[in-house]
Amino acid sequence: MQNTEAKTVALVTEDSSESQGLTRKQSNNRNNTRLGHELLTTSALTALSTVVGTAALVVIHHRYRKQRQPDARLLDYVAGVRAQLSLLSSTAKPELTRFRYACQQAAAAWQQSYHNAIEDKGSDSDTTDFSAAHTTTMLARPVCWVSGVASMPKNISSMNDDGNPGNDFGVVGIDADREVVWQTTMPERVHDIVVQPVSDAQNTAINDNQNRNVVVMGRRPSEKFWVLDTATGQVKFAIKASNHRHFYGHACYSLDGKLLYVTENDTISLDGKIGVYDAHDAYKKIAEFDSHGIGPHELIMHPNGETLVIANGGIKTEQASREELNIDSMRPSLVYLNRHDGSLLEQIVPEHNQMSVRHLAMHDDGTVMIGIQFQGDKHINVPLVLTHKRGDSEFEPLTMPNNQWQRFHQYIASVAVDSDNNLLCVTTPIGGCAAIYDLNTRELIDDVNLPDCAGAAVLLTDKKPGFIVSDGQGQLTTLEVKDASVTKLTDKDKIEKTQRIIKNSKVHKMSFDNHLQAL
Repeated sequence: MQNTEAKTVALVTEDSSESQGLTRKQSNNRNNTRLGHELLTTSALTALSTVVGTAALVVIHHRYRKQRQPDARLLDYVAGVRAQLSLLSSTAKPELTRFRYACQQAAAAWQQSYHNAIEDKGSDSDTTDFSAAHTTTMLARPVCWVSGVASMPKNISSMNDDGNPGNDFGVVGIDADREVVWQTTMPERVHDIVVQPVSDAQNTAINDNQNRNVVVMGRRPSEKFWVLDTATGQVKFAIKASNHRHFYGHACYSLDGKLLYVTENDTISLDGKIGVYDAHDAYKKIAEFDSHGIGPHELIMHPNGETLVIANGGIKTEQASREELNIDSMRPSLVYLNRHDGSLLEQIVPEHNQMSVRHLAMHDDGTVMIGIQFQGDKHINVPLVLTHKRGDSEFEPLTMPNNQWQRFHQYIASVAVDSDNNLLCVTTPIGGCAAIYDLNTRELIDDVNLPDCAGAAVLLTDKKPGFIVSDGQGQLTTLEVKDASVTKLTDKDKIEKTQRIIKNSKVHKMSFDNHLQAL
């Protein structure tokens, strides 16, 4: 009897346990289902909030953008996203880098718009406010070239933050498609554009424009230069010349990007000087060298990283009026200096004392490309494109067909060299043309009519041999050389000759200024 009761209790207990287990399973299933529904609901609400929040931010950002850029459209955001997605879909690490870069630009643009909105309401702060003198607008694309602008679009430059009419001067970043990525207004006309190099010692991971500076020099003679962020175009520093000095329009970095060398003038003695600025300490001036000449203009760094190459134009300039004071007695020269102590290594003078040595470019093999601006009588025919290498006793001119250097109207504005393809491009706004030379033969490939052209830089797109040239009519023109190996061509070969340079222009509503710099 007792055994039977015990079995009955055990069965009841077992049934009860099974029943409780089923109940727990059912409860757990109900809980899981409820949690799943809650998770889906939360995810949906989060997604909806993200979409609504993003849309609100875009609308707010677009509102402030419209104040600066009346032609701005909401479709610009869609186009930007689509462009970045297409880059991502094409795979690979560089595209991911560009996407990160675009995000950094978008954040900077939002921050700039936000600050502009606050500053429009006024501020009692006495601290330096770069945004009061500079307005930056931008798109999220990588920059390939940077250029000065003598006339900005009116919707950007027509008004300052105080509501007064603004100037037309500025700087723009340009992408691989020759579209303007960012544009920053400037309080005065600018000249040279210098991009900070990034050495392996600094950061081997940096292969784009992140953390790099671009220095914008005021037009000769100027008392200021500005340091901008290469990726966004926003002004980081405005550097004023020291007492009794003004800048002569050009600068260059040491190869490690730590020091900036600037051509300057002693306003009392009128001797040329080279100012040395520490890029890692807010561009404070730390030294000064003698340029061993008058009116130093462009300077470049030798590939050995230890030697400065300086174009002493030889002209004394009156600061207020830009009047040239010594045309008859000018003394131009090309100078090599030790960049550490300023000691003179070598000095070469041209054959005529009025051949102002003005613009330079450096071939990777150490050959200096020189553009001359002749200050003598118009009927005098002198070579305007020269080369020099350390140890040579004199300049060596390139070949001009029939020696007709008058084609360039005695004025070379920019010099750009493509070391990989041994090509040289020179521009002349007065002559209204850009010319390309083959450095293997030192022969002219051809000159291309481009009115008011000045800026020239290496063509970076797809590593095609050629150059990009800017002009005062708002054109960015690519000059692609079909065959880099050149032989001397006669007049009968004119048709073949013109076909060897492919010209393609894209027009913008702005007037590009003297110089264009490749990144």
